[in-house]
Amino acid sequence: MSCNEVLEKDWIDSHELESLLEARKRGECDFLLVDVREPYEYEEMHIVGVDLLRPTSRFREWAQELVDRSKELPLVLTCRTANRTGQVQQLIKRMGGERVIDHRSGITTWDGAVEGGPYGGD
Repeated sequence: MSCNEVLEKDWIDSHELESLLEARKRGECDFLLVDVREPYEYEEMHIVGVDLLRPTSRFREWAQELVDRSKELPLVLTCRTANRTGQVQQLIKRMGGERVIDHRSGITTWDGAVEGGPYGGD
């Protein structure tokens, strides 16, 4: 499946996200990877390649920004288990967001590079 085909999906798994991040490094596609966990969770450990940290607890502060950005680039939302990303995805779409993708199972199923935490290189 091509990068663009994956970016048309409503949700992706960790393997697909890892492939997307590699394709982005090669310049084959572009998207924003948005972590919607809280800052302390992000500092503990996060996926290498996250572009934005937008805590769900402050959704009202940044929601319109992501609605607008989703019209320019696909957004891939990640969190710990995909509970928050599913909620944020639906809210952004209701507000007029266009290309918003849920990273299912979040960082709990991630085998790729991380920063921070016991396994990170930060």
